[in-house]
Amino acid sequence: MDLIQFERVSKRYVIGQRMNAREAVAQATSRLLRRGASPSSELWSIKDVSFSVRDGEALGIVGRNGAGKSTILKILAGITAPTSGSSRTRGRVAALLEVGTGFHPELTGRENIYLNGAILGMSRRDITLRFAQIVDFSGVDRFLDTPVKRYSSGMYLRLAFAVAAHLEPDVLVVDEILAVGDAEFQRKCIGRMHEAEAEGRTLVFVSHDLDSLTKICQRSLWLEGGEIRDSGPTPTIVRDYLNSGLAPAERGHGLAITSGPITVAAVRVRPDSTVAGGADAALMFGDQLRVEIEFDVSAETPGLDLAVMVTTGSGVRVLDELLSEQSITRFTPGSYRVEVLIPPLLNAGDYSIGLWFGTPHEEFLAEPAAAMFSVHGGDPTRPDRIVAAKLPFAVHRLASINVVD
Repeated sequence: MDLIQFERVSKRYVIGQRMNAREAVAQATSRLLRRGASPSSELWSIKDVSFSVRDGEALGIVGRNGAGKSTILKILAGITAPTSGSSRTRGRVAALLEVGTGFHPELTGRENIYLNGAILGMSRRDITLRFAQIVDFSGVDRFLDTPVKRYSSGMYLRLAFAVAAHLEPDVLVVDEILAVGDAEFQRKCIGRMHEAEAEGRTLVFVSHDLDSLTKICQRSLWLEGGEIRDSGPTPTIVRDYLNSGLAPAERGHGLAITSGPITVAAVRVRPDSTVAGGADAALMFGDQLRVEIEFDVSAETPGLDLAVMVTTGSGVRVLDELLSEQSITRFTPGSYRVEVLIPPLLNAGDYSIGLWFGTPHEEFLAEPAAAMFSVHGGDPTRPDRIVAAKLPFAVHRLASINVVD
């Protein structure tokens, strides 16, 4: 049985207009008379999207910023209505789309747990039975009787996910907000989603962590420009998505990715300058690699940070390095080039360069496949390993121990 049915769903937003009720009626009348808003003032977030999700299935959704992923989740959760088409979801839906979704800021953590359970149609007795599990998972027991408006974003997130995942919804909808949590919390969330899938719950998961997506979801959709470009087994979709990198990094082609105050102009991967053949030489096993990112900052943003990721063609994230861990940089408006040196670790294969721009509290750009590169050569005796770190071994001979019966 299909728990989710999306049939030719489209969603349009009008850019730069805020209307009261009278203006909305006037605009609707104008539209009937074919004098509606000009095409330049409209944005179709998704266009003619159709798919279904079976009971107990885990569906992943991948796509670049602005592809329409969050719009689909908001329609599934009933937060927004489609402009055309129909969306039907059977059973209780718990959605975790942004920090604190469904929480009342004036109520305490305890009160919000019961409020969310009631919204899902659960009895007070059923919520009480799961209360201890929710509190233990969230780790906010000391602050249960504090209004959630005083919570940090991390506390908000932990409690929101714990509530959504433990109140036994029929459909669990999760957006990329797990990136806000720390590594330990992310592992707990991924583990809980595995459990929910094993329990037969239906899951719709949007994530830039393609390795986790591959492990959790059997099937995925690939969104591009508001439309479904492809769908199928998650490993196949992830590989094709990564292989479609916006630019071949070895050739140094420019980009035009804009999100918030950031515009990424170019991403390149080159061998270190000491390699024979210079910047245009092929990338070989054993080379030190130089990643170059050129970008513009349009407005000063306190705490702006950059992460650079390296991902295999199957979605396994090999490296994930944050600029602030190495240096403290204040980005005033202007153009920048950041260079990252990757030691000679990578075995032969195809890889993608991913970028993340944001602050500790806000994500501006998350692009797991900004560019592609290939490493040639490799170690023929160990073809399956990704990283050839050549770690030092120390061997110590121990004194023999004579055992007497």
